[in-house]
Parts: sequence; C-alpha cells; structure tokens
Amino acid sequence: MDLRRTFNENENNYDKARPAYPDKLFEDIFNYTNLSENSNVLEIGIGTGQATLPFLNRGCKVTAIELGENLSRYCIKKFSQFSNFNIINSDFIEAELPQNSFDLIYSATAFHWIPKNIGYIKTKSLLKPNGVVALFWNHPFVSNTSDKTNLASMSVYEKYRPHDKTPKEFDLYKCKEQIKELDNYGFKNIKSKVYKRTRKITSKEYVNLIKTYSDHNALTEKVKNAFEKDMERAVDKAGGVINIYDTLDLYLGSIY
Repeated sequence: MDLRRTFNENENNYDKARPAYPDKLFEDIFNYTNLSENSNVLEIGIGTGQATLPFLNRGCKVTAIELGENLSRYCIKKFSQFSNFNIINSDFIEAELPQNSFDLIYSATAFHWIPKNIGYIKTKSLLKPNGVVALFWNHPFVSNTSDKTNLASMSVYEKYRPHDKTPKEFDLYKCKEQIKELDNYGFKNIKSKVYKRTRKITSKEYVNLIKTYSDHNALTEKVKNAFEKDMERAVDKAGGVINIYDTLDLYLGSIY
C-alpha cells in the first residue's frame, strides 16, 4: 500500500480535521523571503490547503503539486476565487516543472514523503537564483502522562497499536539534523524556528483527525472501527475534550 494515497480517501474530513499553521510561522517566512505579487511560489503536497491561503492572500502566483486526485479537485474548488492559483495533479518526483522559475518552494508536513536525494536536488533545480526553500512540520503529541485526557487516549493506543517504547514529544535535537541536511545539499543562510501550541478538541473531532493519518488508514476496517469507537468513548469519559500538544518546526534556506 502506498501510504501517501490514503490522504486522498476523505478530502472533506481531511480539510475539517487537519489544523492550520500559526500566523507567526508565515510571518517568519515572509520576513526571510520578501515575497511580492510578482513572486512565483511552488507548494509541494498541498493536501487540502492548510498552508496555502497566506501565500495567495499576499498575491503570490501559487502552483501546487498534489498526488491525490480527490484532494486536487477539492483545492480547485476551494481556491476557485483566486486567479493566482494553479494545481498540478502529479507526484512531485515525476512532475515536469520549469527550471530556475520559482522564488519560493515550500512544503507543509509533506516533504518527508520524498526521497531526500531526489527532493532536495530537484528543489534546487527549480529555484531561481536567490530562491528560497521553506520546509515545516507539525508534530502533535498526545502522550503527556500528566494529562488525564492524554492518558485516556494512550490506553486505546496500547490496546490496538501497542509499542515497545512510550511515545516521546518531538526531540529538538532533530532540528539540528534537519539544518545539517539542508547544509549538506548546498543550501545557504539556513534559519530555523520552533513554535509551540496546545489545541483542545472534542472526542469526535479527535477521531476525525485520527482518520486523516496514513498509519491509521492502513489498519483493517474492523480494527479501525473498533479503535475509533473506543477512542471516542475513552476521551468522553475523561471529559469529552483532549489536549494536543503541538511542536511545529520551520527551516529556511537559499541557494545563493
């Protein structure tokens, strides 16, 4: 099973369940890049556009690459009022794109699906001189042992998807690894930033969020259904709302 294609199964739920990114993150990108209405921007793995609107509102000409057909159609409708938006339904690896043509290439919680040696090299080839890459991820954490809502969810995970090790919150050491990775592929003036937030969502909203995860959708239908029912029941018993502790990390680099 190609796990990348599981995101394409329920685009309406994906758009409602997946969180947006903080305004400060986009401010930091804009301060680094100085984008304008004449800027050409490429988004790798748009999904349903959780990270797209800030660039469209800035007037940038946004081209998005999306593997999922349903997701692509959804975004065409979602951003139909923007004449500065275009989407290509393709795998980034296979997509034919003009060389040296983009001022910014960014990817929101998607770049890890691309083999590094292909992803970075192709990205560099598509950027204009002084072009910028912006890569960012959201790492949700629901295994805080001091939080009763997290303990409730952990009991369900242990029942259906047991692990030898207790899940840990995003390790900030990984930021150094990502910076080194960009440096190894020849990017310059590398900057990074970490953001923290806590989201509170209902039991039903949390189950809908889980349905957008590729590893969950890889389970059998029988296991998925039982898991989802037990999760909603467990969170309801803990008060009906679960706390999700997000760590978001941003990396910026230029080619000259």
